[in-house]
Amino acid sequence: MADVSQVAFLGLGAMGAPMARNVAADGFELTVWNRTRETAERFAEEADATVADTPADAADGADAVVVMVTDGDALHDVLTGADGALAGLQEGAFVVNTSTVSEDQTQSAAALTADAGGRFVDAPVSGTVGPAEQGTLTALAGGSPEELDAVESLLSAWSETVVRCGGVGQGTNAKLSVNLLLGGMMESFAEALTLAAANDLGVDALLEAVESGGLSAPLFSVKGDAVADGDFTPAFPVELLKKDLDLALDSAGESGVPMPATAATREAATATEALGHDGEDMAALVRHLEEIAGVESRR
Repeated sequence: MADVSQVAFLGLGAMGAPMARNVAADGFELTVWNRTRETAERFAEEADATVADTPADAADGADAVVVMVTDGDALHDVLTGADGALAGLQEGAFVVNTSTVSEDQTQSAAALTADAGGRFVDAPVSGTVGPAEQGTLTALAGGSPEELDAVESLLSAWSETVVRCGGVGQGTNAKLSVNLLLGGMMESFAEALTLAAANDLGVDALLEAVESGGLSAPLFSVKGDAVADGDFTPAFPVELLKKDLDLALDSAGESGVPMPATAATREAATATEALGHDGEDMAALVRHLEEIAGVESRR
């Protein structure tokens, strides 16, 4: 098959909508589907796209079907059944999964795609809403070199960097490793912010100290300002972080890898959810610490 030109995009949530918008902006012929049709219609008013009634209708005639949904169950649902994307998939077309799911769910989706005569690329993304809007995500791609060559231009529509991780499943494995590191960094940062507040150290002094040394990182700069301003608008919600940490711990259990720090971060996310902050940004991990300590890390 020639390189991709006609694209179906399934899932127009916080990440999917800006990714799909970049696909349209890059000149691909775009058809979209979303579980809530009104969302797809609003999207089509803003971008050059056609709205499909079902995933199968969206996939009909597409060279590639991109999926960005919440979890493995949603991925399975959008692919299978009479209205699923695989029912409309043309011979040799690609299914590109950008959702974060388990390796088992990735391999299952790949097998179903092959049975339907298609080809599967495992390409979850690293980054949040801002990079998705800017087209600067990192694609963590798993597939054969030939398949990745064929979809490279499509992945580059939403990604500044495409990391070729190996075969199908290795993109998922890379994403779980990246996200456990992300969660661990955020939890450690939240603890540092809370300790500083408890010791009457101004939050801006701590942020300057972090940003001026070897620990300087975009994550700390962005999330530090968010916490200091009390802005927990979700870029990567706590509930999705916890989901990804659960996936990483499940994978670690299967592989016999001890991950005590990741387990502790998952429990911190659970505590944050219990306080009702599950829909807030992962920076809200600081909230359960602040509540226990009786302080706030604010300007």
